[in-house]
Amino acid sequence: MSNNKYKILVVEDDRSIAGMIQTVLETGGYQVLVAGRCEQGVLMLRSHMPDLVVLDLGLPDMDGSEFIRIARRDRTVPIIVLSARMEEADKIAALDLGANDYITKPFSTGELLARIRASLRIVHGHQQTSGGTFTLGGLTIEHDRRQVRVDGEPVHLTRTEFNILAFLSRHPGKVMTYAAIVTAIWGGLDDGSVKKLQVNMANIRRKLGCAPGDDRYIVNELGVGYRMSDPQN
Repeated sequence: MSNNKYKILVVEDDRSIAGMIQTVLETGGYQVLVAGRCEQGVLMLRSHMPDLVVLDLGLPDMDGSEFIRIARRDRTVPIIVLSARMEEADKIAALDLGANDYITKPFSTGELLARIRASLRIVHGHQQTSGGTFTLGGLTIEHDRRQVRVDGEPVHLTRTEFNILAFLSRHPGKVMTYAAIVTAIWGGLDDGSVKKLQVNMANIRRKLGCAPGDDRYIVNELGVGYRMSDPQN
């Protein structure tokens, strides 16, 4: 399994531990993001869409269990809890909230890497098999390589445009509200965020070769949000 396609978010306030984990993961070929607070971690989860999260529960601004609650509202990203809390009740509570695994401190880096590989195999197994590719008619989105093609020709999107398109393609057939998209891409709503989304969406449609009103790839649910057409239908 090639690791360099996977992005891991580490939410850990102890800088020495976070630095050690970052070094170990980057040496293993992973891309690594680090957040020292729960709120920062939530913002990075929404803006960077990592493939896996390593989470400490004892964070300075709020308990890491709140991160799990927020993450599980609309995401299936695997979460590995890395905590000094050794009580069985703490482990059960974290797993019941939606954590995929629980490792107690102190821990070995070998065990952490093994648990990460296992979680990625289980949760992203279908993406590893297909290369993380979404296909709809002439549209092909390679999530891992961040590449888009229409009828075999490359489409050059900005980072934000790609993130929007990738987010919709991970929920085919489901209407994603303006608020859900904006929060996932930019981390929160403001007065101009919906307009910003609409401008980006107009650019995406144009680059995909879709004229106004052309719903072959993305359906505009007026006043609600956008829906990526489902390839299965």
